[in-house]
Amino acid sequence: MFFVRVVRLVFVIFLLAGIAGAPARAQDAGDAIGDILLDLFNGKADQKGRTDGPAAGGNIGRRVPLGRDEMQLSFAPLVKTTAPSVVNVYAARRVQQQRSPFEGDPFFEQFFGRGFTGPSRPRMESSLGSGVIIDSSGLIVTNTHVIGDADEIKVALASGEEFPSEVVLRDERSDLAVLRINARRTLPALELANSDAVETGDLVLAIGNPFGVGQTITSGIVSALARTRVGISDFGFFIQTDAAINPGNSGGALIDMSGRLIGINTAIYTRSGGSNGIGFAIPSNMVRAVIDQARGGADAFERPYLGATFDLVTPSIAESLGMKRPLGAIVTEVDRDSPAARAGLRPGDVILSMDGQMIEHPDALGYRLATAGPGKTVTLVLLSGGRRVAVDILLERAGRASGGREVEISGRSPLAGSTIADISPRILDRLRIRYRGNGVIVTEVLRGSPAARAGFRPGDVLLRINRRELGAVEDVIDVTRNGGRSWSFEINRGGAMIRQFFRG
Repeated sequence: MFFVRVVRLVFVIFLLAGIAGAPARAQDAGDAIGDILLDLFNGKADQKGRTDGPAAGGNIGRRVPLGRDEMQLSFAPLVKTTAPSVVNVYAARRVQQQRSPFEGDPFFEQFFGRGFTGPSRPRMESSLGSGVIIDSSGLIVTNTHVIGDADEIKVALASGEEFPSEVVLRDERSDLAVLRINARRTLPALELANSDAVETGDLVLAIGNPFGVGQTITSGIVSALARTRVGISDFGFFIQTDAAINPGNSGGALIDMSGRLIGINTAIYTRSGGSNGIGFAIPSNMVRAVIDQARGGADAFERPYLGATFDLVTPSIAESLGMKRPLGAIVTEVDRDSPAARAGLRPGDVILSMDGQMIEHPDALGYRLATAGPGKTVTLVLLSGGRRVAVDILLERAGRASGGREVEISGRSPLAGSTIADISPRILDRLRIRYRGNGVIVTEVLRGSPAARAGFRPGDVLLRINRRELGAVEDVIDVTRNGGRSWSFEINRGGAMIRQFFRG
């Protein structure tokens, strides 16, 4: 008690000295009081952490502002060093404009022919978004939904210079795309942070071009981590922030107080079309995995093949397994001769962690596997038979050639322009489709092709063509080569049976 009274007395003396002193001494008194408070309540002050600002790129310790001077700090030095790395992305696509409301109507075409309305005129559809320079040579990351199926993509730097760009890699599942421009000089690039080190409550800045008004900076905090089911893509491991994100911000940067990229802004929850304080960003570790493959020459992001399917651990499942709370990913199926099977995974096992990172749900497991990449050995901690077991698994590649033929269809059939493959566990894993049965699966559909106009989609399982049952790619090739003017298809699309008829 005597020590506490002495400390209080010293504190009061310093406070009175600061109030009674000359105005020129008020600054020093405030700093002295701040130091005493730090010593009393937070331990010994880290002077470097107190003096290094964001412009120095130091890793500032996490604490609330202390004293008037810290409340007057500015983000301006941080913005000056990072904003030049954020660009505007303009995407344009040519579409054929229908000149008559009766064009394409079979009734009118029966009497007047298909050309009765005259030739259609192309029309340009454009979209606007943002991007981030992540390599000084000219590599830029943005959202896939920003560029869409654009025929022309331009990138405008913060200086106002515009450059044509090419698409190096695109991945719709993560909603990430990598562009390249040739600026003939070294560009300012953002350093990628470790998004696993981000914590709820961290200060962040969002940089982008909302509504096309020009580059805009908004501030906020990390509101939550590992958000799922956002709806913009099937990616399920977002950083949530209350920094204002609006249309046009997509593809822009979410940065920390050291000026490093922690996420790519991608989506918002809104009822009005504007920001309601709930925005989502793709973590930088996922961005790093995509960028690494783009630098390696890949044009599509390749995820590792594990050979197992997983489901959510519900409260009832957790109770039956003796778990204190529902978390993890429960194994539902294991493919034969797969990495999961060779490691000893069985249906009913629950994945609890991977390489020391907790697995909250199946989406988290998918994120961890994707960021690890093919060819890496990972350690999974399982709950198996009531015991915790650690197993090492080598993540294999699930490339095109794995598990059967994959062929592009040409000719005059409705399937022309599509790529089909024999059904195999690896193909199903690549397309994220659950299916057990016979048939042939559509893996790709070229934009503007007869298959695209006929409505075929990647993931469609072709069961019959012209009443002929399909068991392999060769069956499709044979039918389309000898087909006539009439076509009938039976398709399994997401578990629903669809029958389509076409007349050539």
